Amino acid sequence: MRVLSIDPAVRNTGYAVLEGDPRKPTVLAFDVISIPSKIPQSAALSAIRTHLVNIIQKFQPDEVAVEGIIYVQSHQTAISMGAARAAALIAAADHGLHVYEYSPKKVKSAVVGNGNADKKQVAFMVRALLGLAETPPSDAADALAIGMAHLQASDPLKAKLLERRLV
Repeated sequence: MRVLSIDPAVRNTGYAVLEGDPRKPTVLAFDVISIPSKIPQSAALSAIRTHLVNIIQKFQPDEVAVEGIIYVQSHQTAISMGAARAAALIAAADHGLHVYEYSPKKVKSAVVGNGNADKKQVAFMVRALLGLAETPPSDAADALAIGMAHLQASDPLKAKLLERRLV
């Protein structure tokens, strides 16, 4: 199975493409789609969608995994995050891909073993578990972690362990 995983945000959307065994996935690509703040939000959303469409066309994923909606204190931030998420979902829907959501706590639990882990812990564990030469930027690390959680959840044996650990 090949999965495109996305950590959506208007200015820095992390993405990763993983495939294979949930215990030792192969990393095909990861990066951050960075949009300068001088670009209007509508153009930024269009750019995110275009970048993701290009990634989908290049890597031909079987499924897409995204970070679920999180609680934020600012309405402006929530609207902005929701818009970036919508751009990602539209790119996936345009290609007929099924989209799966994972809460940040489930992703952190799957990768770090602690649902309250911070971004540095997630990036460190992603690097260690995937055997990366360098620690990825935090948005790309989050996307890699989302992909790892999705592959684990897709494995019947691992999914049962993951469910037990999260309860």
